[in-house]
Amino acid sequence: MILETHAHYDDAAFDADRDVLLRGMPDAGIPVLVNVGANLPGSEASVALAQKYSFVYAAVGVHPDDANTLNEDGIGRLRRMAADPKVVAIGEIGLDYHWDNSPRGVQREWFERQMELAKEVGLPIIIHSRDAAQDTMQAVRKHADGLSGGVVHCYAYSAEQAAEYMEMGFFLGIGGVLTFQNARKLAEVVRTAPLSRLVLETDSPYLAPVPYRGKRNDSRNLKLVAQAIAQIKSVSEEEVEQATFENALRLYPKIQIHRGGMHG
Repeated sequence: MILETHAHYDDAAFDADRDVLLRGMPDAGIPVLVNVGANLPGSEASVALAQKYSFVYAAVGVHPDDANTLNEDGIGRLRRMAADPKVVAIGEIGLDYHWDNSPRGVQREWFERQMELAKEVGLPIIIHSRDAAQDTMQAVRKHADGLSGGVVHCYAYSAEQAAEYMEMGFFLGIGGVLTFQNARKLAEVVRTAPLSRLVLETDSPYLAPVPYRGKRNDSRNLKLVAQAIAQIKSVSEEEVEQATFENALRLYPKIQIHRGGMHG
């Protein structure tokens, strides 16, 4: 069994077959998944999916690309959404200096404000960080006290920074990028990080693993990521699946697992 910690099934890429695909996930070995908001409408859509499907949970937050759309009214909307029992995290939030779709100062302001919200509501955070290693680390250090942990989504930085994030109580999100030929740095992070700090994620519909790179991704491909981790760490695929499932429950403690099935 695999717990999908980060997907975007509210994305238009799934409009044609969303219901069939999601309803098939438990039989495909994905008994729980977390749908992650990237803006206010996406966060509301994530909550709606979590309310519709017993095995779907939601994260709510505003991605740095949309930071310039956020204001205190938006924070209030996120606060109200976070009160839903199926909302397990604030995210995805962070900094993206690759696309720079919002001014960097605005990104930093609303990243910090959403970390403050996470502390207020007692939820972990999901960090998006691209080409912004130092500023992300600086902001997280500033707010680490009082945070309920979290995950660095699609981890892409050094093993040294990974060690500092893990020391602060964060997990590393590992997805299809690990299977790419140019993922040597990430492979080294996976090799050196304890298995107890890794969680599986797809970022569906993005970042499909080899041999599906460039195609629409979905949570069924997480088996390929688990296989890659197992190979790098010289452990069984079953060990990776069990450990990352348990890690995901530690990351998102609001997820409820009931005997005889997975329910919200």
